[in-house]
Amino acid sequence: MFVDEVEVFVKAGDGGRGCVSFRREKFVPRGGPDGGDGGAGGSVLLEADPNLGTLLDFHFKRHYRARRGEHGRGSDQHGATAPDVLLRVPVGTVVRERDSGQLLGDLTRPGQRLVVVRGGRGGRGNAAFATSTRRAPRIAQPGGAGEERRLRLELKLLADVGLVGFPNAGKSTLISRLSAARPKIAPYPFTTLAPHLGLVRIDERQSFVLADLPGLVPGAHAGKGLGLRFLRHIERTRVLVHLLDLDPATGRDPVEDYRALLGELRAYSPLLAERAQLVAANKVDLPGTPARLRAVERFCARAGLDCYPISALTGEGLSALLGALAALLRREPRARAVG
Repeated sequence: MFVDEVEVFVKAGDGGRGCVSFRREKFVPRGGPDGGDGGAGGSVLLEADPNLGTLLDFHFKRHYRARRGEHGRGSDQHGATAPDVLLRVPVGTVVRERDSGQLLGDLTRPGQRLVVVRGGRGGRGNAAFATSTRRAPRIAQPGGAGEERRLRLELKLLADVGLVGFPNAGKSTLISRLSAARPKIAPYPFTTLAPHLGLVRIDERQSFVLADLPGLVPGAHAGKGLGLRFLRHIERTRVLVHLLDLDPATGRDPVEDYRALLGELRAYSPLLAERAQLVAANKVDLPGTPARLRAVERFCARAGLDCYPISALTGEGLSALLGALAALLRREPRARAVG
């Protein structure tokens, strides 16, 4: 089960109370105040864990609370600080405050941590208020309240190359040929309901992460189909591959498919439309595709796009496509997220 967006409630621990106490020992007249301070409450932190791929754990448990600090005691005994609560999330998780939408952090590096709510300070005991003129204070502070928030966690996949295309264009077949990823492959629309990542090795020194993303449909930028759930995951990609379906049986025009794909990207964010892109014309092994391929190649030549005819099923043309992607990735810097 792929979960890429969830809302949770987090509450830090309150601080412990300070203590009002006076030293009482035989043969020790006027022993003085000895009330200890309360301990600080625990905070709640998020940590990016490269071993996690979804936010599934937060789907089943949505409330997290840290413990309060211990109260101070007599004999100058300070309360213990409560332990922090550490929640692990996938690398690429964006953390926002639910109500205001304020960005709290973007966990893009393994091991990166973010304090989302801080524990309350412990209250001071009466020993801390003693002075030369106030030798028997009978006051102590209550512990401070811990912060609490409702958070929205969004996962944006960290991939170098994103495959975009209409349903059944062959994205799942392509990623299965180029990497060890094994997504479900079937001849019906929206077979892929969740993104898949695959590690593609070019040679001993270079590799990249390829994302097979659910198919786009017109109106995706407004939430149609898988809509925004799809588009969110290509924000961090450096290169986009438009996979066009040459199969005459679909009844679609691959050139119009490209225009529709680019239009959805531009409507979601103009920055996406400016990413490095190339076209992969798929299913050249099928009869009736040469004329459609020539039309795509003429269009790409006019638009200044590189076009690579391939067959994800048979492997034809994949080596040339990999070489082009390797060259693009060497030139393209890390992409900046658009959201």
